[in-house]
Amino acid sequence: MNQLIGLIRTMRPKQWTKNGFIFIPLLFDGQVLVVESLLRTTAGFALLCLVSSTVYIVNDLVDIEADREHPTKRYRALPSGQLSVPVAIAAAIILPVAALPLAFLLTWELAAVLAGYLALQIAYSFYLKHVVLIDVMSIAAGFVLRVAAGETVIEVTRFSPWLYVFTTMLALFLGFSKRRQELVLLEENAGKSRKSLEQYNLKLLDEMIIIVIAMTVLTYTLYTFSAAGPGQNPMMLLTAPFVLYGIFRYLWLIHVQGETAAPDEVLLQDRPIQAALVLFFATVFVILYVLS
Repeated sequence: MNQLIGLIRTMRPKQWTKNGFIFIPLLFDGQVLVVESLLRTTAGFALLCLVSSTVYIVNDLVDIEADREHPTKRYRALPSGQLSVPVAIAAAIILPVAALPLAFLLTWELAAVLAGYLALQIAYSFYLKHVVLIDVMSIAAGFVLRVAAGETVIEVTRFSPWLYVFTTMLALFLGFSKRRQELVLLEENAGKSRKSLEQYNLKLLDEMIIIVIAMTVLTYTLYTFSAAGPGQNPMMLLTAPFVLYGIFRYLWLIHVQGETAAPDEVLLQDRPIQAALVLFFATVFVILYVLS
């Protein structure tokens, strides 16, 4: 039982919130109320969770020694000894062997995207996370593939390419913010936990965060204008303030409150950001599904 609990912890269910990006094509293409599309996307989400959990297991196997030197990661199941290495290796093999054929039954495109995501993230675990800048860009690519997975399981007709650019910029913002938090938390021991952190400093990260924030806001605004095309509602611009608030709130937590938790953990803990997300999606739903 202890091994099972350790395995579930290593699969990181709390981080499955990131896989929610697979629902973006469903939502913004106006198909949330189409039962078949909703069920297909939900099935894709479940398979994506299995594949992403494989990545987390592999990452913890690769980083087991470094994690033992980390102030918080040392309590994870593998470095703490709650989960044995053989069980983790077995799970890392079984999960994708089960998930990829099931994805193929939905669409071969989904299976291809999930295979590409798995390959990218394994490359990240072994090498890319140690390469400055490429590490964060690899994280952003993973989010784009999540959105692409959502587009492979349904037939979209009005999904804007600007949402792909917005997803990329938002993921870069979160990625650089996470590196900044790691630098602040680990201080002089940062390089021992992650080699690429030796190549970053707070000034560089703050400047890159400013750039990607500007691009995030710009690309989402451009999306809202593209959504005002034939048959769509120009009121989508009303959703932009929620995006701005979420970003500003996150920056306030980092710079004023000294928040050092990972972005996905902040999402699960901070009530104002959660409220902004609820209002954002509620507004999108009303505009696209009620007023259109």
